[in-house]
Amino acid sequence: MSRTLVVTNDFPPNHGGIESFVHALCAGMPPSDLVVYASTSPGDAEYDQGLAYPVVRDPTSVLLPTPGVARRVLRVLDEYDCDRVLFGAAAPLGLLAPRLRAAGAERIVGVTHGHEAWWARVPGTRSALRRIGDACDTLTYVSDWCRRVIAPALSPAAAARMERLAPGVDVQRFRPGRGGAEVRSRLGIPADAPVLVCVGRMVPRKGQDTLVRAWPRVLEQVPEARLLLVGDGPYRRTVQRLVASRRVSGSVLLTGAVTGEEMPAFIDAGDVFAMPSRSRRRGLEVEALGIVALEAAACGLPVLAGDSGGSPDTVVHAETGYVVRSRSAESVAAYAVALLQDRAKAAEMGKAARERVSKEWTWESTVGELRRMLAC
Repeated sequence: MSRTLVVTNDFPPNHGGIESFVHALCAGMPPSDLVVYASTSPGDAEYDQGLAYPVVRDPTSVLLPTPGVARRVLRVLDEYDCDRVLFGAAAPLGLLAPRLRAAGAERIVGVTHGHEAWWARVPGTRSALRRIGDACDTLTYVSDWCRRVIAPALSPAAAARMERLAPGVDVQRFRPGRGGAEVRSRLGIPADAPVLVCVGRMVPRKGQDTLVRAWPRVLEQVPEARLLLVGDGPYRRTVQRLVASRRVSGSVLLTGAVTGEEMPAFIDAGDVFAMPSRSRRRGLEVEALGIVALEAAACGLPVLAGDSGGSPDTVVHAETGYVVRSRSAESVAAYAVALLQDRAKAAEMGKAARERVSKEWTWESTVGELRRMLAC
């Protein structure tokens, strides 16, 4: 019986998009078919006890393709009789693939998420990414944009073997009616106020500042509207100062960070979701996809997505939301007003958004695709 060894730096109890992605992939596979080799992180022993499959922790907090890590991974591959390998993030751990292949790994899949895009553009890392692509049977990509950027760095054969493997959405967890009314009541938002919600880490790339710059224009036409900014991060103080300077404090609420359990309710508190993510640092820092936009769509909200990287993949323009010019407050304001003024149109788009996610972005289909790749 085949067993897969997942080699990853990104695994709970650490938090993040890649950690959530890798954990969900593991949760969808039969526990008897799986072993995880991960870096050490605070609280990992207690967390691992609750899992149905074994997790072996490296003594280091960051896994790198060093000789020592290679020896320890090979030992686990042999101990658990694994013949499949999944790299939770292909770069840089995919550089271990040749040694794992020589030790008996019959299929090797490397998952890419978005940071590989800059690897593909920098000469030194570009050559390493090419070696990873040649050593793996398949490199995956989360969005069409990611494939377009990564594929030219690979050999023609490796580029031809790339396959899409995007995060899924739990459409039972993220759905309309998940507690938005209670959140509104708690925050003092009138039940009938049109709400634009953004959920995400507060960093320059995510575009919360663009939403605030757009907000005075929105209020000119929808004076009863509220802007709900959910999340925390190093850019929060900048956003707060911008709120004050634009004199919109009365209609903008910054909640700070919320737990993963609370997130569906905070998204459900909105009528429209927006994240005008933008590319930075000459294209080295981009939005690879934007899973939270798909979670909002599953909650039945139309989405305003930025034009950075793979963000447009989360929206069917003019059907489930709009792709906005992420650096343009005018563009963001125009589309926000169109949806906040026309609640019926927003609801229709939100319904279409949920239907699309339910058909095209489920974890069941994602895990099924991965199992097929590992079984080839």
